[in-house]
Amino acid sequence: MIPVCPALLTAQGTPVSIGQSETLFTVLAAINNCGYDAELGSSDALRQTVRDEIGRQVEASDTAKDAASSICGFYRDHLLSDDTHTLSQYVSLALYLDPPPAFAPKVKEADLPPDASAVLGLVPLLAKFYTQVGVHDIWQEHQKEYADLSERYREVLATMIRDTELYLRLPSGSYGGRTFTILLEPLGAPSEVNARSYGDNYYVVISPGAKVALKTDQIHHAYLHYLVDPLVGRYAGNLANLSPLLDSLKLAPMDESFKGDAVLLTTECVIRAIEARTLGGRKASVAAQERAVQESMSQGFVLTRYFYDNLQQFEKEDVGFRNAVGVMIARIDVRKEQKQAGQIQFAAAADPELLQLARPKPGKILINAQERLAAGDPEGAEKLAKEALSEKGEDPGRALFILAQISLNRNIKGAKQYFEQALRSTTDSQVVAWSHIYLGRILDLQDDQENGPDRAEAIRHYQSAVEASASLPEAKAAAEQGIQKAYEPPKSAKGQAHDTDNSDSSGQ
Repeated sequence: MIPVCPALLTAQGTPVSIGQSETLFTVLAAINNCGYDAELGSSDALRQTVRDEIGRQVEASDTAKDAASSICGFYRDHLLSDDTHTLSQYVSLALYLDPPPAFAPKVKEADLPPDASAVLGLVPLLAKFYTQVGVHDIWQEHQKEYADLSERYREVLATMIRDTELYLRLPSGSYGGRTFTILLEPLGAPSEVNARSYGDNYYVVISPGAKVALKTDQIHHAYLHYLVDPLVGRYAGNLANLSPLLDSLKLAPMDESFKGDAVLLTTECVIRAIEARTLGGRKASVAAQERAVQESMSQGFVLTRYFYDNLQQFEKEDVGFRNAVGVMIARIDVRKEQKQAGQIQFAAAADPELLQLARPKPGKILINAQERLAAGDPEGAEKLAKEALSEKGEDPGRALFILAQISLNRNIKGAKQYFEQALRSTTDSQVVAWSHIYLGRILDLQDDQENGPDRAEAIRHYQSAVEASASLPEAKAAAEQGIQKAYEPPKSAKGQAHDTDNSDSSGQ
């Protein structure tokens, strides 16, 4: 998690906070000094003040000029088509850097988001700029102004979060190990909102302006992702039958990622349905809600109507959304939804998705591989998984995990090696958690004379799985069970380490 100066938005101990980051401040101060002027006239006065102070410090010494010149040369070489995309890549990078003065990347380059990786060369230049220009002193000088900004927006943000949790009957504090952080940084363009999902940590970066209203709708959308993403993800296996519905979306204007990933599509439809039902703080007219639903449907989010209708029943009941969403997903009539989708006249364009993921979701090859494995075609799944590995365009850890699952029926030793390789090749929490669980079970079931069961090592794997499964209740339950008692396969499959009653143990 990026170091911030946090202030709680909700009750003590909850993972929702508002704050600032010196790392983000330094990155945006640097590009402001190099010509990033987007919406300067409508920015908070603090932005111009910081720009002036940075400029004076740069002019004060030759070493500071040299440091700034290097940064500016890099900035000019990495300008994108518009200010929005130019800013976005630097925000992504800042969220992945350690605090100053080192600014070291927290992960391997291969694990950086693509846009952050594109500007990774800024890091060594940034450390020199920070030291030579005296950025820390400027940052310290304006801490009161930053604290005032947090206080200015605290109540409106706290109200939004509280109302969302009450509507869903879903407290954010129940999400152990996950965080949602709102970062206030006035050095960006006031109209921009940058939201990121990096594993278990969600960030929204906003730039308060002099006259620009706080974009609570975008923050609300990102917060709904924080709450809903893991809930829909639990039922990924149930959503595999939505493939015919995905085929109906070829002409839809939404991002291509939604057309090939049933979990992404369903999650977005759930969120848009909630937004429609809570429009205007639940004070909007039915007609306004209907327009919001229809707009989402026309962009390709064809399950929005289904979840919108189901939410009306949810509002009358006492059950929390954590349990209700599973019932909603189980009751989806794919043929009915496919028929309705075929009658939609899709719009010419769609709203861009606000939330950016740290890594792309598994690509089409691995989706197909998992589907082939679930359908009882291990040979086809193996061919696709190896193809994904050779093309190096998809998550190698997930490909290795699929190969490990296939090997469980053929070669336990080979499966063990694949699981171990998967752990070294990915940060995907599902793959990490279930790989540790399988390795623990394999160790529990070792029965050769030379290497009998290694209970201590098995427990270490189960404990690692618990640490990785904060948002994966099925994996966490399986890991905790393994800690309490050595794994025993079902009697009908004695000796098969992979035979388990966890239907979604693949993490799909």
